[in-house]
Amino acid sequence: MSLFKVFDIAGSGMAAQSLRLNTVASNLANANSVASSAQGAYRAREPLFAAVQQSVSGQQNSGATGVRVMGLSESQAPIPSHYAPNNPLADANGYVYDSNVNPVDELVNMISASRSYQSNVEVMNTTKQLLVKTLDLGK
Repeated sequence: MSLFKVFDIAGSGMAAQSLRLNTVASNLANANSVASSAQGAYRAREPLFAAVQQSVSGQQNSGATGVRVMGLSESQAPIPSHYAPNNPLADANGYVYDSNVNPVDELVNMISASRSYQSNVEVMNTTKQLLVKTLDLGK
């Protein structure tokens, strides 16, 4: 595997973690939203990733992998509701429906995504330094 492939792999990881951070931000922004029905309530979203195996010169297991975003999934956790008859969004029984976002889980997810992004940046920086040192050997 070429050292240049490392940039592709780390770049795909950074793109995936960036999407993960954006999804966490969207979830946290909607954590306190309410709706008039359980179907209209905001559901927490999470990106789905898959490892991509890249074949090099016909070899199936070349070791070069990356990350591909498969889509977003919505949480199937129950939608909480609470009695608020004075809320303009209350249904006929006086209930409003909250989002099923768990802020603690989202903050943990944010820290994890941030660390993963940071690790991919370090991989790119280390690879760049190795390439520069290799070029310096040729001087």
